[in-house]
Amino acid sequence: MKTAKPNILVVNDDGITAPGIKVLIEAMAAIGRVVVVAPDSPQSGMGHAITIGKPLRLDKVDLYEGIEIYRCSGTPVDCVKLAVNKVFKGQKPDLCVSGINHGLNNSINVLYSGTMSAAVEGAIESIPSIGFSLDDYNLDANFSHCVKYVKELALQVLANGLPVNTLLNVNFPNSDNIKGIKICRQANAKWAEEFDERVDPHKRPYYWLTGVFQLNDGGEDTDVWALEHNYVSVVPVQFDMTAHHAIPLLNNWTFNV
Repeated sequence: MKTAKPNILVVNDDGITAPGIKVLIEAMAAIGRVVVVAPDSPQSGMGHAITIGKPLRLDKVDLYEGIEIYRCSGTPVDCVKLAVNKVFKGQKPDLCVSGINHGLNNSINVLYSGTMSAAVEGAIESIPSIGFSLDDYNLDANFSHCVKYVKELALQVLANGLPVNTLLNVNFPNSDNIKGIKICRQANAKWAEEFDERVDPHKRPYYWLTGVFQLNDGGEDTDVWALEHNYVSVVPVQFDMTAHHAIPLLNNWTFNV
């Protein structure tokens, strides 16, 4: 049964007890009826992984007063799938919000992000969806300057909707002096990975992933530029990964088979 207030699904990838999701829950509770389904442990960097080789657990817990909240043993995407199928029982929520992530998910990071993959799954389910991230990896990060923007963007999406198969990737600078919101494109950048090789007590090598963020984009319309200049970056994202501009080129190929 549809209530007067919008039904809002809150998910994340940092885990059900992360400070960022608590801030997001409080912000959404001022707007609508909140239901939380979040991983029981951190799932950063999981991308769009789903659990297929083992059973999933979904347990109702009492963490925040007045909020219906579930702890899931799976990935962020599993959380959305279970929320739609088992918690909402096919009555899809009016909005899906993911985060607030500890650390940026701008530029190429969107491909690796569990935060954004949860929001993408919401969009796949035809739910208007937003992923929120803050440029601060600390567990005691201060999210207070994000709250008014989180509320405003959620209200705008609820009021205006989003284009089909589209969601929003929202990133906040770590600054109390935010200048406003910039609608951006995803910057052209990549990670130049390195692996720090070490040796365990059994003389076997093991590796820590490290790397350097390489920006190959000087545009002033990108999410990287916006964040560097203390703006909230908002990038409309689509999960159709077809390179439409390449189809005419490939249609000119001659296949000798």
